[in-house]
Amino acid sequence: MPSAERREVIEKIWDEFADRDLELTPKQAAELDRRLAEHRADPNDVVSWNRVKAATEARYRGKG
Repeated sequence: MPSAERREVIEKIWDEFADRDLELTPKQAAELDRRLAEHRADPNDVVSWNRVKAATEARYRGKG
């Protein structure tokens, strides 16, 4: 499927869900709170986007 058609399909799906009031479950909210507290405790323990992207590309290069 050409990229323009894929984009159109994605936009239609997104529009369908964007109209809904999506809320986090208590479990999801607790997990986000836990992650935020962990980050605040050690804000320097991060991985740059460039590093994540490079590792992901290396892992999946040639697959698909």
